[in-house]
Amino acid sequence: MPELPEALREVMNLQRGQSRTRPEGPFESGDVPRTQGISGQEFALFLDFIDALDEEADQVLSLKRGYDETRIFIKLLRNHLQGKLTTTTNLANASGLGYGTAIRAINSIEERGLLIRRPRTMTGKSFSLHPSDKLIFEWQEYARRVRGAISLTLGSGAAGKSSIGDYFFGSSYGDSQTIPPPTPLQSRLDLRVDLRVLVHADPTFMAMNVLKRQFEGLFGVGISSRALSIDRLRQEILANAAQTTSRYDILACDLPWFGELAEKNVLLPISDLIDENKVDVGDFHRVALASARHGGVQYGLPVQTTPELLCVRRDLCDAAGIDVPFTISETLNAARALHNRAHGRSGIAWNAARGTPLGHTFMFVMGAMGRPLLNLARIGDDFDAEWPQGENLRPLLQSDEALATAEYLRELLDFSPVSILSMSWYERARVYADGKAAMAYCATLLAPLFELNPASPAFGVTEFLPHPYGLGGKPIAPVGGYALAIPSNIAPDRIDAAWKALQSFTSPQAIKLYIENGSLVTPRFSVSMDPNVRKVSPVVSIVDGMARSGILQYWPRPPVPEISDLIEILGAELHDMLQGATSIRTALENAQNRADALMRSRGHYG
Repeated sequence: MPELPEALREVMNLQRGQSRTRPEGPFESGDVPRTQGISGQEFALFLDFIDALDEEADQVLSLKRGYDETRIFIKLLRNHLQGKLTTTTNLANASGLGYGTAIRAINSIEERGLLIRRPRTMTGKSFSLHPSDKLIFEWQEYARRVRGAISLTLGSGAAGKSSIGDYFFGSSYGDSQTIPPPTPLQSRLDLRVDLRVLVHADPTFMAMNVLKRQFEGLFGVGISSRALSIDRLRQEILANAAQTTSRYDILACDLPWFGELAEKNVLLPISDLIDENKVDVGDFHRVALASARHGGVQYGLPVQTTPELLCVRRDLCDAAGIDVPFTISETLNAARALHNRAHGRSGIAWNAARGTPLGHTFMFVMGAMGRPLLNLARIGDDFDAEWPQGENLRPLLQSDEALATAEYLRELLDFSPVSILSMSWYERARVYADGKAAMAYCATLLAPLFELNPASPAFGVTEFLPHPYGLGGKPIAPVGGYALAIPSNIAPDRIDAAWKALQSFTSPQAIKLYIENGSLVTPRFSVSMDPNVRKVSPVVSIVDGMARSGILQYWPRPPVPEISDLIEILGAELHDMLQGATSIRTALENAQNRADALMRSRGHYG
């Protein structure tokens, strides 16, 4: 490995120290330490195992059966994991006991604090039953111990290699740092109609939709969810703000929008709610939390952190006798060496479609050159993106860094797919996943296309690198993602329910569930440290390492109110340049004039 900045060297050591091969299923036990915790999927399988074991014993062994609560607990926990409704009647029917005995058993379980009885309707005449935190903890611990006992006595390998010493002296539930499944709210959300959620159409929110029934069980109400593309989502959020009363209770907002949405009073401030409920904001990636803040006021809680990284096929680099690239010049050389149209493979894929996609590319690469798009004040080696004002908001498109960025993008054209000028987020990730590009700038949000797909040529052989940096720059990973917020025009009587749901959707337990169902992003350190999450893909730990080392940054795309318009300006003028309609200097001059006029019109400076 060449001489690298210390922060980047730490992340690369972490990445190359991890196994690049994985079992067929993301949560298979394999050869893991016995102290490993129990994932949600494994917990569900354990319940099936205990249920089947109990059934076989009943069929084969001459046992005297009496009062036994096992089947009650299994039914209650299984329904909880699957998001199914549990009532007193179906729990009694599943118990294997007489009806009267089953009712007494259920009441006893509730008296011992193992069951929550929650009203299903506003009248309180019917109830749903849910496992308590205590019951979930007990059965998770039971599952862990049974797995260890099976490994020790039968040598099944289900829990990996272990010893008696390991079992008794280093394997408590708390030490494992395993996040349990979500637990039901103590009382149903106080809503007369469904919880209404507006989200983005991406893997995290698709996972949330897959889990819809489970969340409905947790909340005690139905969920009505609408998913839109990124541009349509912003339009709908702004259109909804013009309504007298919001059509939605929770909004998924792209991180750079928070400045605009806060300035326009679209979102409800939640700083006081965070303080009152003692939300552990320190568990969130600092830059993701800051991106959902404006003027010192918090407007959202992150639900995903998805930086843009350079994904590189390590196997192709090895075959070509080159190292993975870390700098701009190394990236150009690698793209040239790996580009092979005869074999249907381009050197690199990136966002070059007109408008928003190309605008993002320019901003992020310019940041890696060492200067943000705007004249942000310096804070040490970084820049202040939270409190810019006046001259700090002046565009810097006539700078040396802007020129170097435009020249780099034009050079990349020679090693890019033929469709590059219409390529955006999904297309570039798809090309890389299909083996048609050796490298790609890619948001980790779309990494499941190749990280969770054994059929992809990039499966298990991808290096995840920060943006290649220029002479005056340093390694950065521009952060993207979404935070959940509450619209300011929400009906007052729905605020409390919306806030409780928002906390649940962004909790460590929920975010782990998203990862178990196809997402690869988390804004929380605790989720990144979960041993079962870390087995899914190296990218989770890599992003966590970048967050801890300061590589993850949000100043390359500062959440100022005008950011969407600035991105559009860049994406239009630079696209003309890439098409050959204008020169580099003309494109940058046009972009500077338009951006400058925009910021002056908003009264930021004279």
